[in-house]
Amino acid sequence: MQHGKYRFIVGFLVVPLALYALFVIWPFIQAIFYSFTNWTGLSPEFKMIGFDNYSRMLEDDVFWKALQHSLVFAVVLPLVTIGLALFFAFMINVGGRRRKGAAVAGVRGSGFYKIVYFFPQVLSIAIVALLFKFAYNPSDGAINSALKAVGLGSIQPEWLGDPDLALICVMVVLVWSTVGFFVVLFSAGMASIPRDFYEAALLDGANRFTTFFRITLPLLWDTVQSGWIYMGILALGAESFAVVHIMTVGPSGGGPDYSTIVLPLYVYQKAFGPGQAAYATTIGVALLLVTLLFAAVVMRLGRRERLEF
Repeated sequence: MQHGKYRFIVGFLVVPLALYALFVIWPFIQAIFYSFTNWTGLSPEFKMIGFDNYSRMLEDDVFWKALQHSLVFAVVLPLVTIGLALFFAFMINVGGRRRKGAAVAGVRGSGFYKIVYFFPQVLSIAIVALLFKFAYNPSDGAINSALKAVGLGSIQPEWLGDPDLALICVMVVLVWSTVGFFVVLFSAGMASIPRDFYEAALLDGANRFTTFFRITLPLLWDTVQSGWIYMGILALGAESFAVVHIMTVGPSGGGPDYSTIVLPLYVYQKAFGPGQAAYATTIGVALLLVTLLFAAVVMRLGRRERLEF
């Protein structure tokens, strides 16, 4: 059985690893290389300039704003999204009242709620951003129109036009569009937890709060940690870029006075705006480091003994 084992393994791995190196690792290496040049992105000619792009980045006020907003996204969005998803999934699966023949059950209509929560996942993030952009319109948007309808016409925020509200409005959209995915993910994990654990805890006098923190969360911790990292990557990457670029006002996006600018959008602006591709790759390298640091911190802080059942 051991004869030719390693050749067999290598035969299966060589092609996918080669494709991964070609389409994932190599572009990263190229980006790091170009960050040390003055490449415009349009001309094949460039020269090495050392750490000039990195020095410029550290002195760029817009970069620091973008970094600050991206870090806020990476901390707040996973916290809110994962928290809401855990609550909804717990209520759908084991948070309902006792019924005849079932000591542990979800709330009534739990199947319908799963569909409702997951519905935003069916829509493209671009469509979601456009819908909320119309809803946030200060003159004839759905939100301000609803405020008028209930007699609160004097309260007419600018929403995306207000530097103090724009970032919050964008984060609300990201939470709304992603929480359903994690509800379904955590529901699948909770469904695999034996009901005997909950029934034994209820017989011992435990309430729903206790069963969540003593049974559900510990047994679901690996899934929660993975979801936290995945949500953080979404918040630092394509999801935040799409929503901010589509929703926020300004000639190049980023909200009034760069109040919603994030690192992915700033990379896009520099790469396709003034043709500063090398500087854009420098910001991209910074984004890569932030993403890796975020994943490492979450994995380190979330490390705990694995529980099995």
